[in-house]
Amino acid sequence: MKLDSEHLEILAAIVEQGGLTEGAEALGKSQPSVSRSMALLEARIGLPLFEPGRRPLRPTELGASLARLGSRIHRANKEASLLVQRYRQGLAGRLRVGGSPIFMDGVVASMIAEFQSRHADVQIDQSYGYLNQLEAGLRNGGLDVAILPLHPGQVPPDLEFTPLLSGNNVITCRAGHPLTRTRGITLNHIAPYAWIAPPIDSPLYRDLQRALKSIGQEDFRVNFSGGTLASIQSVLAGSDALTVLPYSVVFLSRRTIPLEALPLKIDHAERQLGILRVSDRQLPPAVRQLTAFLLAECQRLQARMDHDQQITRRRG
Repeated sequence: MKLDSEHLEILAAIVEQGGLTEGAEALGKSQPSVSRSMALLEARIGLPLFEPGRRPLRPTELGASLARLGSRIHRANKEASLLVQRYRQGLAGRLRVGGSPIFMDGVVASMIAEFQSRHADVQIDQSYGYLNQLEAGLRNGGLDVAILPLHPGQVPPDLEFTPLLSGNNVITCRAGHPLTRTRGITLNHIAPYAWIAPPIDSPLYRDLQRALKSIGQEDFRVNFSGGTLASIQSVLAGSDALTVLPYSVVFLSRRTIPLEALPLKIDHAERQLGILRVSDRQLPPAVRQLTAFLLAECQRLQARMDHDQQITRRRG
């Protein structure tokens, strides 16, 4: 026997409110329509729902049991309606986010943590990759968005790129490194030190080669390579090695690992960290919330970094 769930919800309202009229008012329905619904339900089950002749209405044992089920159905419907509303507003749902490892771990992860503290019903599934892998993931539907550094000329015509943050690189060392006390750093000052190299297939490795070539050091000694950001930071903090990292990563790492950016101008690709997505695909509404949040957070971070660099220049 299949019962109409709406009839059970109406029964629950009548029992909870203590009468047909009161139940109809609570539901925003007319009293005659509520009476008809109860008559249909009683006809369907072939048994009375209320004890005859009792005022106020008193449900039979079966009526009370069905009313309890109706209350559960009503709560489930309200929960479902709220979930749909929150999903449409971008306050709930699942996002599949891919990104370049250094920026994701060094900059974006802490922002995502803050985003989820405000939007706890948005689930984020994160993966790593570089441009080729991330493009493929976007096109085959495996990713909703990708977060990575790009030059404007690298953006494919079928994809849309929203810049978030400048991707400037700096030569990085531990706080207290001998070079942090050296004024007017030259190639001769840098030459004795070994280098930490990012993974060879990463854009940052090519940035390292380009940066060193721009200051005249094409041959360089690598004593650690291919690690994660955490391992690169640990080796930097425990040695006199140098590396090239995005300034934003160095700036934020100061909260936990004391690193410094050397005041040495280097050549680097004019890229910006940003959000890449397929232009004509309908995405989960939570993408809007995440994009707006990251834009605001990155604007604040950029302002802090600009202020820090102005102070450093004045001191220098």
